[in-house]
Amino acid sequence: MNIIIRKASTGDVGDLTSLSAQLGYAISEETTLKNLNAILQNNHEALFVASNENEVIGWIHVFATVRLESGPFCEIGGLVVHEQWQQKGIGKNLVLQAKQWTIGKGYTILKVRCKIKRKTAHQFYRQMGFTENKVQTVFELRV
Repeated sequence: MNIIIRKASTGDVGDLTSLSAQLGYAISEETTLKNLNAILQNNHEALFVASNENEVIGWIHVFATVRLESGPFCEIGGLVVHEQWQQKGIGKNLVLQAKQWTIGKGYTILKVRCKIKRKTAHQFYRQMGFTENKVQTVFELRV
């Protein structure tokens, strides 16, 4: 096992799409490429992948933002590790990469939002040192 953490590239689109489906988001490769290009062109966002040889087996999206009332922070927009590669430290290494990116951008807070039903993910984030500080409901309006 020779896992490398690196920045994502457009050549990763097929694997990124498959992993997004495992996370519960079935999107097309075309949509994945469009979203990836937007992330790659934004200095306030990054997408890192864990690869084993030429296969992407996990990814993490991190972005920087600021809120008027609470100030600047970074947030994990998504994290997934291929189901066959879980429990091998890959998710931990991806989070550590996001943490380093956060520090490198000059931020001191890294947040993550996680669906209420993902109890295993909640445990993982707690083990990584995250503390739960808010429960909320997310509303969406299609315009």
